[in-house]
Amino acid sequence: MNHYKDLLRLGAPVVVGQIGNLVLNFADTFMIGHHSTVELAAASFVNNIFVLAVIFAIGFNFALTPIVGPFVGRQEQGRVGKVVCAASYANMLLSVVLVATMVGFYFSLPYLGQPSELLSLMRPYLIVNIISIPFAVFGCQFKQFFDTIGRTKTSMYVLVSGNLINILGNYLLIYGNLGLPELGLLGAGVSTALSRLLMAVAFFLVFRSKREYSVFSHGAKEARRAEVIAYFRRMNVLGWLSAIQSTIECGAFSLVAVFVGWTGTLPLAAHQIMITMSLFFYNIYLGIATAISIRVSHFVGMGEKRAIVDVTRTGFLIIIAIATLIAIPVFLLRHDVGSLFTSNVLVGELVAMTIIPLILYQLSDAFQCCLANALRGLGEMRQMMYAAFFSYFVVSLPLSWFLGIYCGFGLVGIWSAFPVCLTVAGILYFIIFRRRLKA
Repeated sequence: MNHYKDLLRLGAPVVVGQIGNLVLNFADTFMIGHHSTVELAAASFVNNIFVLAVIFAIGFNFALTPIVGPFVGRQEQGRVGKVVCAASYANMLLSVVLVATMVGFYFSLPYLGQPSELLSLMRPYLIVNIISIPFAVFGCQFKQFFDTIGRTKTSMYVLVSGNLINILGNYLLIYGNLGLPELGLLGAGVSTALSRLLMAVAFFLVFRSKREYSVFSHGAKEARRAEVIAYFRRMNVLGWLSAIQSTIECGAFSLVAVFVGWTGTLPLAAHQIMITMSLFFYNIYLGIATAISIRVSHFVGMGEKRAIVDVTRTGFLIIIAIATLIAIPVFLLRHDVGSLFTSNVLVGELVAMTIIPLILYQLSDAFQCCLANALRGLGEMRQMMYAAFFSYFVVSLPLSWFLGIYCGFGLVGIWSAFPVCLTVAGILYFIIFRRRLKA
C-alpha cells in the first residue's frame, strides 16, 4: 500500500501537468480545426515532425533521473546541484543541434511530397516553433529536475500556468480577438513559443529564489570544473541514448505523417485528431510512469532491488486501471469524437474507424510505458534504445507502409501497425528489466 500511496502522491501532479499538455493539444487542434481544415492539415504535418525535437529534449533530460535520483535516495543534495550545472551546459549543446536539425527540415519541406497548398502555411508556423526550441529544452531540464527530487507539484503549477497562457494566446491570435490581428495557424505558433519562454523563465526563477532549493543552487555554484566535466559526460552518454530511444518510440507515430500525407489532406487532418487522442491516453499513463522512474532511481541509491520490482508492478496495475476507465467511453463515443475538432463529416468518419486500433493497443502501450520508465530509473538506456529501434523502425514503420499504402487500407491500415509494435516493445523491455535486476 505504501507503493500505491507514493506513486499516486508523486504521479498525481504529473498527471495534472500532462492533462494540461493534453488540454493544450486539444485546444490547438480544436481552434485551428474550426478556423480552417487546411490549416489543421498543415499543423498536423509540421507538429508530427517538430514534436520529435521536443521528444528528443524530453528524452535527453530523462537522464537526470538515474543520475540525480540515487543522490536523493542517499540524501546527498549537494551533489545534485553539481549535476544540474553540468546538465545546463549539456542542454545548451542540445539546443544548437535541435535548431540546426529543424532548420534543415524547414528547407526540405518542398521535397517531402506534401500537398502544395499547405507549404505557405507550414513555413511561418515552423519558423516560430524553431525559435522557441532553446526555451523548450531548458523547460524540460528543470521539469525533470523538480520531478526527480520529488517536487512534482512545482512542475504541475508551471505547466498548467503555461498552458493556460497558450490557450489564451490561441484565442487572441488565431481568431484576431480584442483588436489583435487574425493570424490563424501562425498565431497558434506565436502563442506556443511565448508560453515556452514563460515556462522556462518560471522554472529558473523558482530554482534560484525559493529557500528550499538553495542547497541545490549552492551546490551548483561550488561545482569544480572536473566535477562538471564528469557529470557533463555522463549526462551526454545517458541523455543521447535516452533521447534516441524516446524519439524512436514517438517517431513511429510522427513519421507516419509522411505516409498519411501521401493519401491526401483529409486523412492528414484526421491523423492530427488521432494523435491528439493518442496523447490523451499516453500523457495520463506517463504521469504514473514518471513516478515509477523517480521511485526506482531512489531505490537504486538505497540498494533495494525488491522494492524496484514491487513499485514497477504496482505502477502497472494503476496504469491498467486508468486505461480501462478511459478506453470504454472513448470507444462508445467514437462516432462523435471527430465533430469535436472539425465540422468536416469525412474527417469524422475516418477518425471513428481509426479509433478501433487506438483502443486495441492501450494494454500494450501501458505495459511498455511502465517498463520503459522503470528502465530509465535504473539507468538502462542502451539496451532499451536497441529494443525501441527494432520495435518502432524495423516492425512499425514498414508495417504501417505495407498496410496503409501497399494494401490500400489508408489511415486505418497505417494505425493498425501500432498494436503490433507496442506489444513487441513491451516484451523486449520486460526481458531487459529482468536481466538488469539479475545482474
